[in-house]
Amino acid sequence: MTLSFWRYSHLALAVFSAAFLFLASVTGTILAVDAIQEKIPPHRVENFDDITLGQTLPVLRKIYPEITEVSIDHNQFVNLQAIDNDGNDVNAYINPLTGKIIGTPVKKSDFINWVTGLHRSLFLHETGRFIIGINSFLLVLITISGFALVINRQRGLRNFFSKIIKEYFAQYYHVLLGRLALIPILIIALSGTYLSMERFHLFENKNENQTETPPTTAAKKTLDLKNTSLAEVTKIEFPFSDDPEDYYIFELTDRKIEVNQYSNEIISEELFPATQLLSDLSLDLHTGRANGIWAFILGLASLNILFFIYSGFAMTLKRRASRIKNKFKAEESKYILLVGSENGSSLRFANAILKQITDNGEKAHLAQLNNYSLYPKAEHLLIFTSTYGLGDPPSNAGKFVNLLEKYTQQQSIHYSVIGFGSKSYPDFCGYAKEVDTLLATKNWANRFLALHTVNDKSAEEFVNWVKLWSAQTGIALTTTPSVYNHIPKGLQQLMVLDKTAISATEKTFLLTLRAGIRSKFTSGDLLAIYPANDNRERLYSIGKKEGNIQLAVKLHPEGLGSEFLYNLKPGDTIKAQIINNHAFHFPKKTSQVALISNGTGIAPFLGMITQNRKKVPIHLYSGFRQKTDITANYEKFASEMIQKQYLSHFHIAYSREENHHYVMDLIQMDADFFADLLKNDGIIMICGALAMQFDVEEILDTICIFKNNTTLSAYKAKGQILTDCY
Repeated sequence: MTLSFWRYSHLALAVFSAAFLFLASVTGTILAVDAIQEKIPPHRVENFDDITLGQTLPVLRKIYPEITEVSIDHNQFVNLQAIDNDGNDVNAYINPLTGKIIGTPVKKSDFINWVTGLHRSLFLHETGRFIIGINSFLLVLITISGFALVINRQRGLRNFFSKIIKEYFAQYYHVLLGRLALIPILIIALSGTYLSMERFHLFENKNENQTETPPTTAAKKTLDLKNTSLAEVTKIEFPFSDDPEDYYIFELTDRKIEVNQYSNEIISEELFPATQLLSDLSLDLHTGRANGIWAFILGLASLNILFFIYSGFAMTLKRRASRIKNKFKAEESKYILLVGSENGSSLRFANAILKQITDNGEKAHLAQLNNYSLYPKAEHLLIFTSTYGLGDPPSNAGKFVNLLEKYTQQQSIHYSVIGFGSKSYPDFCGYAKEVDTLLATKNWANRFLALHTVNDKSAEEFVNWVKLWSAQTGIALTTTPSVYNHIPKGLQQLMVLDKTAISATEKTFLLTLRAGIRSKFTSGDLLAIYPANDNRERLYSIGKKEGNIQLAVKLHPEGLGSEFLYNLKPGDTIKAQIINNHAFHFPKKTSQVALISNGTGIAPFLGMITQNRKKVPIHLYSGFRQKTDITANYEKFASEMIQKQYLSHFHIAYSREENHHYVMDLIQMDADFFADLLKNDGIIMICGALAMQFDVEEILDTICIFKNNTTLSAYKAKGQILTDCY
């Protein structure tokens, strides 16, 4: 409920004020640049803060016979209005120590005046100022609600500046820049709101201005010119004549005083009201006129507001992109699909399942978890849900727990829960686990499949659940991952640098691709290609070699991806996308690592070894069918890496050579090593065929039970077993 309040408040305020904020941000950026440019001319003298009135006034009176006014602006430029010895009018910037003219005031350009008018009042005079004031206040509320959303997303104020999980461009930078620009934008909004309110005299207090005149001669004060800094002064009005009744009028930062021109006696003193001081401070903060660095920060903050308008609406449109489209009502449906989704990702998976079920002639209905109700004809309940914050429900699932207690189904229903999340968070799929546990307590609910979790919206992991559910129900669902992926946009071009030939016995080849300069990837990431130029996707594990992408590919007869890659020639280009696979990156902190692969699964490990500049002990175990030119290259590579101490040992098995054995045999022979490695917090990484992974894990489980008196699953739970198999 709290999350929904902040999110909908944030969105509603942004929608209402978007057009005005756009104008204010564009004009504010221009005015910030103008404020910086004002400080470029060298009209401010060095050590200005150390100059006193006692140093300045005698010099000016000596050089200029008649002085009207001296003013010091927010740039600390000293402007003199006087008549010189030749009778010429002087209106210039001067050096207050010498009286020398160092520049001439320049009027604002018509363009800047036009921009200023648009920024302040939209050219609508008082009505426009009122509108701008309202939108400044709305920006305050938008900033506060955005702050609340970031705290919720980052799981508390303590983690406000911790790592942000990058789901997509608009979301990531909306949060990242929002954190950085939060304070400047809040200051812009608060100061703008105050200036607008002050414009309409909302803070006026007639009793606030007080003029103090010393009542007795004993109490009279004098202005100490020698100790009064010029930096404290904003304007000096000089006496019109030598008459003692003509006074100096000094406007300081906090008061206005009349001073006798001969005795320096303070004749009267008027303290500025607090509202005026606050108004001046607000103007300094809002415009950046007093400090170039602050003006630059304000300019960046204004640009950020423009980006927030774009990214905020992009996020909203993305959430609304996957709309629910039902053919059947909930009351008549056999299959009920309920979704808890923060940004639409879970809904996308559920929509794909809904369409396939109805295409099979079954009645199915899809709804949000917050719309849970009674389903008189339901036989299966499928729940697809993500997690938000500290194991909290997403925005469209906050009412589900209460609704589950309110509505008791009258018939037995099978249920399956699929959780979506990121293993980067400690509470991975926490809400899905809560829902699965709650349903298990209901006498009408029968668990159909165990809770299934999906990391980082992985279509491959989701397909594992699809296979199980399809086999159990007899409903044919597609198990091609690309069906559950977005049709890719913004693919990057990669150039083929090199490709090896295949041998007669082993149909494996190595392919080297050059990525763009801005491409960021590492060994263990995935390369997604689209050979048929449609949404059918093929994924390959990346090895990073000298900044390039290296793939190990097995050529399959009529294989969509492998044939496409094998037919490429050096110089050809392909369109693809690099997918961050942080769950299979080489660990940053570990005592030692064992890498286990078969066939083409060795590719990412080759890159990880070359990147092992910290010289972490690495033991590579690989299995192949026969010796080939490629495996000879692997052995040569391993020998070089061992000499550099990037690799400790290379163990290789050939299943179709003399004394044939498999990679599992290598593990069995080194059982003590693997037991000690896991016991001492080492990491095992497995890449290759899924069947190989199962065999390896079975052997490792036996070793762990026999040697360490624990199961492999315990080490998996601690993140010591990393897999990327297919």
